Amino acid sequence: MTRDAQMSLVKRYFDAVDGEDLAALLDTLTSDCVFSVETHGVKLEGHAEISAMFKKLWSDHAAVLHHDFTHVPDPQGGRIASRFTVRNTEHDGSLTHKSNCNFFEIADGGFCSVRVYMTGQNTLDRPA
Repeated sequence: MTRDAQMSLVKRYFDAVDGEDLAALLDTLTSDCVFSVETHGVKLEGHAEISAMFKKLWSDHAAVLHHDFTHVPDPQGGRIASRFTVRNTEHDGSLTHKSNCNFFEIADGGFCSVRVYMTGQNTLDRPA
């Protein structure tokens, strides 16, 4: 996968997250994708667990927005790192800002691993 294709896949992923489009999100992940929040000890495996986490994220916030990206693609290694800012709109209208990094590994045209490093409170967690 080329550098541009890697960055396009990251854009599709975050557009789906911000648009609350679960089908489009899952389309960017391999069926056995491992998703971890390294800063908070969360590890999810496969579409079912990852879907439940994103549904919780979306229900816990009025909106989420990922922006101000810096990407470091590694086409030969099948990896891309992305640094970005997150703005979560809470249900009371207040805003929470974060600075995060994701490290993606790519296989079969999708992400087989997503490792998240997040500032502040964990907003990506297993449903209770």
